[in-house]
Amino acid sequence: MSQIALPLRAGKDGPARIIVGNANAAVVDALAAAPGWPFRTAVLHGPPRSGKSLLARWFAEQGAGEAIDEADRIDETVLFHRWNRAQESGTPLLLVSGASEGQWTIALPDLRSRLGAALHLSIGTPDDAMLADLLMVHAELRGLALGPDAAAYLVPRAERSHLGVERLVAAIDRLSLERKVAPTLSVWRDALEEIVGPEEPRLL
Repeated sequence: MSQIALPLRAGKDGPARIIVGNANAAVVDALAAAPGWPFRTAVLHGPPRSGKSLLARWFAEQGAGEAIDEADRIDETVLFHRWNRAQESGTPLLLVSGASEGQWTIALPDLRSRLGAALHLSIGTPDDAMLADLLMVHAELRGLALGPDAAAYLVPRAERSHLGVERLVAAIDRLSLERKVAPTLSVWRDALEEIVGPEEPRLL
């Protein structure tokens, strides 16, 4: 595998890794340069299951600063006070938002102006190489045997998203267990049809 994996400490689900590829390499580079952020503050956006929370964990574990996950769900006054405390202590502050970039509506004027001036980071769409790495890692986490042939068949046909590849591997795993067979071409094809739809021309 060509992946770069950032290690994380073991959590309740055991050790975890962050796959670094085209979709998030610029984000990882920016997280490593936190002292240079405007007002030492960054806001991280990204699609579902794209690793935002894992990146925030990694950032905090490196001692690079404070990370607040799901910051867009926190009371704005509380969040503003935490921003002020970080400024007073000189601690870089990473805020993770579940909203797409430009879609986090902030009512509190002081907080809105502060976060408007922050560095905004966004996780993008995985390319083929990263999608293949994600496919293999999700399979490994499930104890599912998928080799290079599986990646060569699945990657050009899969949904181009972190969530899509996770759902695809889950479908392969489930179908393989239900049929009590190894995950081979017939299982891959049926899993793809389940995820992207039977009329999807990429299945041909």
